[in-house]
Amino acid sequence: MRDFSSDHRWLSLNTATVRKQGDLVAIIDACARHGIRAIDPWRDQVAAIGLERAVRTVRDAGLELSGYCRGGMFTADAAHRIEARDDNRRAVDEAKALGAPCIVLVVGGLPQYSRPGSAASKDIAAARTQVHDAIAEMLEYAREANMPLAIEPLHPAYAADRACVNTTKQALDICDQIDPQRTGALGVALDVYHIWWDPELMPQIARAGKDRLLAFHVCDWLVPTKDVLNDRGMMGDGVIDITSVRSAVEAQGFAGYSEIEIFSNEWWARPMDEVLQTCIARHRTVV
Repeated sequence: MRDFSSDHRWLSLNTATVRKQGDLVAIIDACARHGIRAIDPWRDQVAAIGLERAVRTVRDAGLELSGYCRGGMFTADAAHRIEARDDNRRAVDEAKALGAPCIVLVVGGLPQYSRPGSAASKDIAAARTQVHDAIAEMLEYAREANMPLAIEPLHPAYAADRACVNTTKQALDICDQIDPQRTGALGVALDVYHIWWDPELMPQIARAGKDRLLAFHVCDWLVPTKDVLNDRGMMGDGVIDITSVRSAVEAQGFAGYSEIEIFSNEWWARPMDEVLQTCIARHRTVV
């Protein structure tokens, strides 16, 4: 396993971590000041400053991307499926322009939550079938752009509104069904916040192998958690054995960035420089 104790060259910042403190330009400037080499920006942050400016600002700062958040939200009623398809194709185009190595897919839950205005449904099995089919369709477009897709399984608490793919096994089953040749075009983004609890996690990481492990995200699970969406912990403040999970991922050959992604009302209330300094310190001592 790589030793992060002496530097933070393999730290990437998911820009949601400081989304309340400044726009994408301010975040990029702060990362450059702190020697953070990579980011994973969100589409709404890119849209707020414009794609061309985002591309130019990333380039001028000398940053890399560890991913692009996010594609997905595939589940929709018939009236909204073309909208979902076209939106995901735009995500591919944006990721290509920004030089992202992959698009992170949050696949969607029940259609009324994934694509507002869709007819309400309680059929989660149908939602999962729709996710499979939509990823297969998106993959055809993404292959033309040479843009890998990374399915992110989310904690079961999000099954209704954010993602009906909730375990690494589910995500890898989709990969094996759609891309059985393991071409590198389809894989997983593993976030310890969502997967740490899974008793099948370690064998599923081994199953994924190097070619399916496209992104790795870290934060921590607090006890008690006051808000399952916006009360994630800074690494070391919770109960996740982050080092063991990273060790398993790196044992398969993953050598990419360890991406810090923290949705937290507490950390959003702190100055951006303080958050980044803490991220760097914890990356060296906890991750």
